[in-house]
Amino acid sequence: MQYDITILTQAEYVNSIEKDVYIENVLLEDKLIIDALEAKGLKVHRTNWDNPDFDWGSTKYVLFRAIWDYFDRFPEFSKWLAEVSQKTKLINPAEQIVWNMDKHYMRDLEDAGINIVKTDFVEIGDTRTLKQAIADSGWDHVILKPAVSGGARHTYKIKPGGSNLHEAVFKELIAKEAMLIQPFLNNITTKGEVSFMVFGGKYSHAVLKKAKAGDFRVQDDHGGTLHEYEASPEEIKFVQNVMAKCKTVPVYGRVDVTWDNDDNLALVELEIIEPELWFRESSKSPEMFADAVVDYIS
Repeated sequence: MQYDITILTQAEYVNSIEKDVYIENVLLEDKLIIDALEAKGLKVHRTNWDNPDFDWGSTKYVLFRAIWDYFDRFPEFSKWLAEVSQKTKLINPAEQIVWNMDKHYMRDLEDAGINIVKTDFVEIGDTRTLKQAIADSGWDHVILKPAVSGGARHTYKIKPGGSNLHEAVFKELIAKEAMLIQPFLNNITTKGEVSFMVFGGKYSHAVLKKAKAGDFRVQDDHGGTLHEYEASPEEIKFVQNVMAKCKTVPVYGRVDVTWDNDDNLALVELEIIEPELWFRESSKSPEMFADAVVDYIS
């Protein structure tokens, strides 16, 4: 059978026998966009990205959704991505996915005039101690995280004088992957972080994420909570400009923003591979998403 679009997820979200709220949300989100795409006349399929039995030549496009295990299987995923991109077209396009997988893309956006969370990149094989790298950054209260990651994997808040607690893991990680050092932003724990959904370069909706008391990670798997959020004209202009500064405007994406220590809007992360997009929080968003996809493929 030939498909117009195949929705990509990970194996545990396909034919799940036991379903918790987390999995139910993934299934609901996929159903909302599948229904919206089918309403546009597209033939839609859904499978896990590492399905060895699926013929990738049988679908015109693949659309990345909840493939949230890719950063734990990065070498395998990179090989798969190279192979699949020779057999079908990807949404977002392959070159954007490769660019966005590594947080060095933040440099490109900063060079294009976007205010990002200030970042020092520590490259693979750097022989400095973590203490020295932090001292070189000029910040004393920092966040340490990998250049390729998601879900707050190996993300640590390091208070002044606390680097010794993380020296061992830093030494292990820097031998095989690049790391980022960023100043800790006080507004993360007070105001929170806002995720703005942008489809076809146009703002759709937003949600506010807040960390639980005593934590700084806003992800729900670390106890973070989700709240309604009404974006200001200034914020909408900021996030649409982030998308516009990409080499080509992504079909869809999520722009995570907070306020830096000078209270200016700052880009935390641009997610155009497999972002959670909270379609369930905005009734108009599935159709807006489908419109962006149809505009792209036509």
